[in-house]
Amino acid sequence: MNSTPRTLLQFTTAIGNAIRRTPELYSAWVIAELSDVRISGGHCYMELVEKNEEGSTVAKIRGMIWSSLLHRLRSKFCNATGKDISTGLKVMIQVTATHHPVYGLSLTINDIDPSYTMGDLERLRREILERLQREGVIDRNKRIPLPLNPQRIAVVSAAGAAGYGDFSNQLESNSQGFVFYPHLFPAIMQGEKTPPTVLAALDNIEMTVDLWDCVVIIRGGGSTTDMNAFDNYELAHRVATFPLPVIVGIGHERDRCVLDEIAHTRCKTPTAVAGFLIDSLSEAWIRADRLTRAIAQYATENIKGETHRLTQTGSAIPVIAANILERNSVNLNFISEKLQSELTRLLDKERDRLENLEKLTNVLSPANTLKRGFSITRLNGHAITDISGLKEGDKIETTLLNGTVQSVISNKKCN
Repeated sequence: MNSTPRTLLQFTTAIGNAIRRTPELYSAWVIAELSDVRISGGHCYMELVEKNEEGSTVAKIRGMIWSSLLHRLRSKFCNATGKDISTGLKVMIQVTATHHPVYGLSLTINDIDPSYTMGDLERLRREILERLQREGVIDRNKRIPLPLNPQRIAVVSAAGAAGYGDFSNQLESNSQGFVFYPHLFPAIMQGEKTPPTVLAALDNIEMTVDLWDCVVIIRGGGSTTDMNAFDNYELAHRVATFPLPVIVGIGHERDRCVLDEIAHTRCKTPTAVAGFLIDSLSEAWIRADRLTRAIAQYATENIKGETHRLTQTGSAIPVIAANILERNSVNLNFISEKLQSELTRLLDKERDRLENLEKLTNVLSPANTLKRGFSITRLNGHAITDISGLKEGDKIETTLLNGTVQSVISNKKCN
């Protein structure tokens, strides 16, 4: 051994002195991901890590924010990003390396740049939204019509969570007495288990899709940590392409995630989601009541109008009947006169025909024939027109103008 052995305290003190003598380790800006963030004794403790593209940790060191700076840095970060300093965030921080003989190497955080975190979160959201846009599904859920009376609600939330309780109480105690039928499909609503459990809940809802009017995804409570769990491509794509309208109430008014941009309707809180559903049902009720009143008014006015019309028609019937009778009386008179004239004409015509027949009969009568020198010969009372019917010895009677002659045939001669 070429040097005198040192105690452990002497060696760790030397490490600390070497760090303090290195300017590059003072007030240096470092990019890292926060892990295991916790507050104890007024101070904030955490692990600062860096991961490669495969997600493996390649660097890790303890970090802390002393209580004297904690309130200012948290306020600065929250006011800019809407988020607390919490596990899972990627941050740019100003640190100073320190070494304690007992606690070892750590980084004291002196400042934080919220714009980096905002940029990183915004970049992630933008990439997801641009991908959904390229796939043509970014506004598909928004185009699904929401039923006029959404009452059968499939709820995705954490069982026992304050946000779910507020939502349920708001629906049950609505002042208008509307009845809703919510059913919880439980999921973990913060941390890395959020996407897979919400996706599983959506799968279960789709298996009974005909039972529901819409889906509600809600997460409430006081903390805004782990909101980045909802900036997930697989979850966003599932919501965008879901066959039912999806209503989200995640976080607070200032918090926005990818689901807020692609869901059918975005409300600021779980309570606001309940209010939206109540208002939707109220609007449907008002519309139905307005239509009912309009139908009743139309029916009343229509009946009144028809009654008035019938009254007028009843009053007009005698006048109309008199007019018809008068008009038909004139027609009857005309027809009667025409019939009388026609009958007279027909009678005259028949009279003339009969007179002509009488004249013809007189001309052709036997008396007139006898006057012209003709006679009528009869055998046994029958006129003889053919000599072949006579024989010798027959007694015949001949009628002349002024008498009759009886003869006996003694001879006949045929022409």
